Amino acid sequence: MRLILVGPPGAGKGTQAVHLASHFGIPHISTGDIFRANLKGGTELGILAQSYMDKGDLVPDSVTNEMVKDRLNNPDVANGFLLDGFPRNVFQAEVLRAILAEKQTPLDAVLELAIDDKEIISRISGRRTCKNCGTSFHLVNSAPVISDTCDNCQGELYQREDDKEEVVTRRLEVYAEQTKPIIAFYRSEGLLISITATGEVSEISQRAIAALSAVIS
Repeated sequence: MRLILVGPPGAGKGTQAVHLASHFGIPHISTGDIFRANLKGGTELGILAQSYMDKGDLVPDSVTNEMVKDRLNNPDVANGFLLDGFPRNVFQAEVLRAILAEKQTPLDAVLELAIDDKEIISRISGRRTCKNCGTSFHLVNSAPVISDTCDNCQGELYQREDDKEEVVTRRLEVYAEQTKPIIAFYRSEGLLISITATGEVSEISQRAIAALSAVIS
């Protein structure tokens, strides 16, 4: 199974990626992990990426593409992989297609976790984190017993800056502008599978596994 996981911020991609990679016996490859490995290892690509980050600039697609290409040459992807966080735009999708064509290992599917913006804003903006022990709560789904107080250590709960509604709204706008077009790209390639990403984590996992198993059966 060679798979890409796509969806807006807050759709649960990271959680589902772990479940799906385990179920299908393939490595979960996230761009965050690739970046950290290159930076920590002091690779040529890592040093190049760091030079942009140190200036406060975005790392160019060309550097990210090379990191992904390098990662996909590792022996652990011989039987497949799950890509999470890449591609982020149509150009990267086209580059990935060329990389995989060269290896004669085309994609099997692109799984979209579909969820509406209102649900995402509610899901993310309701998060609260303990300043002391880092435990996470949710004002609707897992509220603390005492408002603004951690159940575990009685520390103060706070809302992270990137969880605030206005920030989440902006992240969704960026996703719609930059990343959402890849959904149409993969639909035209006949690779897109879309599932609803609402409900319990286990329910979504079962939904995803059923949809993907139908592709490879």
